[in-house]
Amino acid sequence: MKPATTYPERRDDVRLLLIDPTLPTASADAALRETRTPALPDFLAAGDLLIVNDAATVPASLRGHDDAGNALWAALYCEGRPVQYSYLAHDLPLWAVQTVYAARPWAFEMPSAGRPLSWEILLALRRKGVRWASLTHAASLSSTGDPAIDAALPLAERYEIPAATVRAVTEARSRGGRVVAVGTTVVRALEGAAAKEGGLRAGPGETDLMITPAFRPRVVDGILSGAHAAHESHFSLLAAFAGPDLLAAAATHAERAGFLTHELGDSMLVLPGALAAGDDRRRARA
Repeated sequence: MKPATTYPERRDDVRLLLIDPTLPTASADAALRETRTPALPDFLAAGDLLIVNDAATVPASLRGHDDAGNALWAALYCEGRPVQYSYLAHDLPLWAVQTVYAARPWAFEMPSAGRPLSWEILLALRRKGVRWASLTHAASLSSTGDPAIDAALPLAERYEIPAATVRAVTEARSRGGRVVAVGTTVVRALEGAAAKEGGLRAGPGETDLMITPAFRPRVVDGILSGAHAAHESHFSLLAAFAGPDLLAAAATHAERAGFLTHELGDSMLVLPGALAAGDDRRRARA
């Protein structure tokens, strides 16, 4: 797949590949569905919970000398720019790497899985009865270009989970709802916290969790992710939520359909029961 070389005029104007691991993988067509991100609410149900990373992206690429305190922050926002990517057709402005719900400036790279989520989509989810909550995770660099350094990534990253988000997870579980993470940073924060003594609790923490195909989530049922090619580590971690055969079929579909990858590209949703929910909603409208 080719990387996206610019950002869409509308943040939610990207394709979305649905991957439903509860459907038989013998026929990939049954378990895969291509749509666009504004249709996301069709594939979630009342009682589900969407959790986003509200970390704002800082202009972390900076030339200069040592400053301190307020002078450092002033210089950062005056002279800095967000991390740039070699495959883009132009430089990225800071506003282009923010989510609509960005809050505290913690992220050194954009928590890009949430970039296509517009307020229109979030409000449509709310009207449908899908709740959404947030946490803050300090998304660090996903790649440096140095293979030796990249082999050690991701490094330990800090997070903070509000008490309201922990309550929302508990309430979703009690109603039989699904917990959907927007991006791997949300998975790292929730699952990293849940793995500690006492389980998922509110408050600050640090996680060094590595999400591999062998990982078995305790909190998260599904994930909204950017589109990634089959050889990329970001794609292989989706095997924690769907089997390798289904993911291979999804990669082939995305490749043939010309999905765009990386931070500004298209999206994938891996969620048990997503396609059944979408089909029920379409039948109800018919």
